[in-house]
Amino acid sequence: MKVNIEIECTPAEARAFFGLPDVTPLNEQLVEEMSKRMSENMAAMEPEALMRNWMTVGGEWQKQFMSLMGQAASGKSGS
Repeated sequence: MKVNIEIECTPAEARAFFGLPDVTPLNEQLVEEMSKRMSENMAAMEPEALMRNWMTVGGEWQKQFMSLMGQAASGKSGS
């Protein structure tokens, strides 16, 4: 035997029926905080700022790599 039951309700009604908590205020606070952080960090998304940060990190990495290769070639340990 096969029985199908269709229930029409909103997500809020379904949560209340199953006894789940209403997380709407928490969700709204989370979305507001994420929006605020994204707005504050929009300057970091500018192409010039990104390239400046990447080139600084890349330059430091290159110096460290060359230092490591120099130590390896001379047989010295880094410690």
